[in-house]
Amino acid sequence: MAKDLIIVESPAKVKTIRKFLGNGYSVQASVGHVRDLPTKTLGVDEDNGYAPEYLVIEGKEKIVEELRAAAAKAKTVYLAPDPDREGEAIAWHVAELLKDATKAEIRRIQFNEITAGAVREALAHPRDLDRCLFDAQQARRVLDRLVGYKISPLLWKNVKRGISAGRVQSVALRLIVEREKERQAFIPEEYWPFHATLAAGVPPDFRAELHKVDGKKAKINNEKSALALEKRLQGQAFGVESLEVKKKEKSPPPPFITSTLQQIANQRLGYTSKRTMSIAQRLYEGVDLGGEEGVTALITYMRTDSVRISEDARKAAKEFILATWGKDYYPRSPRHFKSKASAQDAHEAIRPVDVRLSPDSVKDRLSAEQYQIYRLIWIRFTASQMAAALAEDTVVQVACAGTSWKARGERILFPGFLALSPQKDEAPANLPPLEAGQALTLLKLEKEQKFTQPPARYSEATLVKELEEKGIGRPSTYASIISTLLDRDYARLEDRHFIPTDLGSVVCEQLNKHFSGIMDIGFTAQMENSLDKVADGEQDWVSLLNGFAAEFNPALQQAGKDMSSVKGGISADLPCPECGKPMLIKFGKAGPFLACSAYPDCRCTKNFSRDAQGKVQVEERQPEKLEVMGTCPLCGKDLVLKKARTGSRFIACSGYPDCRHTESFSTGVSCPKCKEGLMVEKSSRRGKIFYSCSRYPDCDYALWDYPVAETCPGCGSPLLVRKNTRSGPVLACPEKSCKFKKDLE
Repeated sequence: MAKDLIIVESPAKVKTIRKFLGNGYSVQASVGHVRDLPTKTLGVDEDNGYAPEYLVIEGKEKIVEELRAAAAKAKTVYLAPDPDREGEAIAWHVAELLKDATKAEIRRIQFNEITAGAVREALAHPRDLDRCLFDAQQARRVLDRLVGYKISPLLWKNVKRGISAGRVQSVALRLIVEREKERQAFIPEEYWPFHATLAAGVPPDFRAELHKVDGKKAKINNEKSALALEKRLQGQAFGVESLEVKKKEKSPPPPFITSTLQQIANQRLGYTSKRTMSIAQRLYEGVDLGGEEGVTALITYMRTDSVRISEDARKAAKEFILATWGKDYYPRSPRHFKSKASAQDAHEAIRPVDVRLSPDSVKDRLSAEQYQIYRLIWIRFTASQMAAALAEDTVVQVACAGTSWKARGERILFPGFLALSPQKDEAPANLPPLEAGQALTLLKLEKEQKFTQPPARYSEATLVKELEEKGIGRPSTYASIISTLLDRDYARLEDRHFIPTDLGSVVCEQLNKHFSGIMDIGFTAQMENSLDKVADGEQDWVSLLNGFAAEFNPALQQAGKDMSSVKGGISADLPCPECGKPMLIKFGKAGPFLACSAYPDCRCTKNFSRDAQGKVQVEERQPEKLEVMGTCPLCGKDLVLKKARTGSRFIACSGYPDCRHTESFSTGVSCPKCKEGLMVEKSSRRGKIFYSCSRYPDCDYALWDYPVAETCPGCGSPLLVRKNTRSGPVLACPEKSCKFKKDLE
């Protein structure tokens, strides 16, 4: 008997959905996109309505054949990729590949949470594929292909081969570069804050900040003024001038949307946007909780910009809050939050599927990072449905010798949602009982020289917030925008903040100069609004592309004539230390470096950094302490241990450059796959160390962790790996199916 076929996007969902539906359905995965534009040609026919040329993605041929074979046997095919534009595009492409292989009806279903009820409800109400949603994704894909494919060759020709431009990423890069320019142009100003520690006769002591001097806002800009004020205050009496006490409610924030989850995970946990979304994806698709639950989805769909929640979720939260804390902790009326006008309201906010599954109740079945992200989501959602906190806010004005000082205190009268989600930021301290006219005792008077600070660099959290506020990209694209900037070496992270590289700054300058429309923040935001209109059926996608091309194509032609080349280097405003000629910044495979403009007559090169004002600072190379590793088989000189620019160690002849013999650094452990090579140390382009077989590419075995020549007592693997965990170093089995692990001293 033919079964209905359900095609999902991710293999992780297959097991979860099979658990709900039993043997009545066949469930298979497309493993993401199955078709895309070609990799080596433009793949867009601009003369015929921007018709795209779609090909099966290399490596997906077997998956497509399996889907076609399954569809041929099916009674009905249900396409169930993720409920967004990308998911609709995956469904559309799968349908195109199946329609000549099956006589079955092909329908689209979607669900915001992977539960038995949600899946069965979706199966009971299938729909046709949404052409408008697909066209919106198609328009974005074609736009990005036109920009990337046509601008990139100009950058190869004039800046550096292999780099590229992106429609949205380039605007994000502009934000980072412009913030760095603001910092470099910033002129710090001196100021002197004053603080007085005061006692009222009963504890606690409290701290007041200088607010006004002679009725005007305090502005102490130099040491002379600070010393004069300090002298003026010596021996003078402090007293309470006025007291203002107010009661105020603190309402909980709304449940998470994609951007706010990324921001909070970055601020509190230090997770990148990409890491956060990867963890959330696993929680959405299902985690094995063991016992009767088995594989269970823990959160709703995590790509959303709506703060709406379903009535069922609201009711479940109410029951949980009343049972756990009592009626005082539930608001007088259920909470509803308003989404932004630009939000797509197709999906709920990110919330737990079952609020009764508290983070601690499933902690033992989650990885540490899954627990942390689930805990954030669960607390934020549950708190959003709780009663407001009630606080007493006190502002005290203190007077002394013509100066006015201010202190603020806060006392929580009723915790409300704070019982679950205490505020992490520093709350105002409690104040002692005070009344107007009361004399105070000065315990300590403090002054401090400070300087105003430049605007802070963007962190991932603040960059995501800025992108969201300016309408650049959409929640589902923030993680890829940030990853692309880092992967292209246009920016780097230092102390979790973005710094544009010299390459990024040069690319940004070229794009700003020649493609002002694409780099305009307002234009990019408007383009997102236009794509939303395509998704809503209010605008034709081809007319959208025609409007874009009318501005883009002339700019592209002009840039081809006017863009100046910086391949020869850009001025470093420094003389060569060897010949006195100007030094240039050049872009090599391993990054930017300084080189003399008189090359090849002068071959001086230097590493460099930049100071706070962006000026180039030469970095002198420190002499290496080289470890002798043997004798060179070519020339007989010492072999020494060296480190590549990407971080991995290798062995080289000390007679370089006369002798260029090199060897990989070997761990001495035999490759368990081919049993012929040795495991050697390598590093990725991003500088992450890994260990691979010395016979690569004939043998592709590789590990991220250092191999150790010990047999696993659990599964017999011929090697173990050394890992560093929070509890210390361990030896572990590299086989995923084996859980063997032991502590190392």
